[in-house]
Amino acid sequence: MEDILAAALAGMVGEANLAVARRVKIGIAGAGGLGSNCAQFLVRSGFTRLKIVDYDRVEVSNLNRQFYFAHQVGRLKVEALGENLAAINPHLQLELLPVKIQESNVGELFADCDALVEALDRAETKRLLVETYWNTGKLLVAASGLAGWGRVDAIAVHRIKDNFFLVGDRCSEVSAQLPPVAPAVVTAAAKQADVVVSYFWREKNKNG
Repeated sequence: MEDILAAALAGMVGEANLAVARRVKIGIAGAGGLGSNCAQFLVRSGFTRLKIVDYDRVEVSNLNRQFYFAHQVGRLKVEALGENLAAINPHLQLELLPVKIQESNVGELFADCDALVEALDRAETKRLLVETYWNTGKLLVAASGLAGWGRVDAIAVHRIKDNFFLVGDRCSEVSAQLPPVAPAVVTAAAKQADVVVSYFWREKNKNG
């Protein structure tokens, strides 16, 4: 089957950028509101090599903000997400791992990736991932502060170091008063994807 998405994108972003997008491998830690949406934005931008790690299953409560559908409730998130991404572009190289990220495996899970998107819920796992990959030279895109509504303009991209970016308002934690809802979550996911796109197209490809 012809890769019609790639053909369309080549005319928009150029063959050189598309070649970079198809060459690099992106790791996504978590397939919830951030990870599932970031993955679809990357695929729609021409990225085809993704490793997605998440051991959860789709729940009804996820449907307000995550890239899943009602008929997928109960399925492993990575499997359902892989199906949804393949519906956008069937020419993908996906590694879908229903694995819990923990100290014993975090160092090897994304060792073969060029970039890592942190899209996790638990603060301790976020910290473990960032501390593990902070000095590896890989692009690392984390998130902090994307709860509630009416404040999406506060969700910004903060460049912490050359290859580490933090997306969010850096203060709003999910709570009963500030639940996770689609506008803010998807805004943050889109900004994470945009960091990846910009990093590889502007910086890694600038010397040809």
